[in-house]
Amino acid sequence: MILESGLGDLGNEWRRVQPEIAKRSRVCSYDRAGYGGSEAGTMPRTSRQIATELHTLLRNAGEMPPFVLVGHSFGGFNVRVYNSQYPNQVAGLVLVDSVQEDQYELLPAAWEKISSELLKRYQNQATWAPIFIDMGVARLMLQARKLQGSPGGLDESTYLLLQSKYLKARASELDSIKVSAQQAREAGDASDKPLIVLTAGKNSDGILRDGLSKRDLDEFQRIWVHDLQMRLARLSSRGERIIVSDSGHDIPLERPGAIVSAIEKVRTAAGYQ
Repeated sequence: MILESGLGDLGNEWRRVQPEIAKRSRVCSYDRAGYGGSEAGTMPRTSRQIATELHTLLRNAGEMPPFVLVGHSFGGFNVRVYNSQYPNQVAGLVLVDSVQEDQYELLPAAWEKISSELLKRYQNQATWAPIFIDMGVARLMLQARKLQGSPGGLDESTYLLLQSKYLKARASELDSIKVSAQQAREAGDASDKPLIVLTAGKNSDGILRDGLSKRDLDEFQRIWVHDLQMRLARLSSRGERIIVSDSGHDIPLERPGAIVSAIEKVRTAAGYQ
């Protein structure tokens, strides 16, 4: 089992999922290039580049296919491209509230504005990172907040995010996401491989709730849940869509059991004992 995180998420996104899967089978999570403990990678950070690097990583680590690939959010593009590039290495897929390439044409126009503003923020952070991070200014500020008893002190997760290479990789992934979407489109379907699509049943994303009107938010949810996610399920003749009604987009942390169950179902359908 290979766990592929969403945009901006480290491998520890799976900390509530991976231990449960490990009780039954071998499972691997990792930090993409630029993330966490990984070195910076080749730019731009597209799904094709990420899939190629993941293939090299698995080969160098001695991991033996076939794999069940699990992709959350942006990770859905990556595992679909991996499946296209190395089809004989993939036994099945689980897509966890995954992005879908038609969303840029179908979702409300106001959502595109939110995405553009988020990209500008990421790019600005990546630009000033060498000054505030590499020279230690940001770390000192966080340490001072901790000493003053303010929230948001310097813990392990913050330290892993507080790196120039991470901010640059994250900005590049978002900047290239439409290229990745096209790569996922070109990857085609998953034939008859077992596929489960887990869809968040509620929208708890603060950025969307603050940035969209009630009407646009309802339209976003309708298109995401009942159109885009169903298009993903139709990628395989053995595709199934499951709505996780009591979870928002962050299913790996909010409802890890749903992912564990989906993985086990795909694993069984793929012939694993």
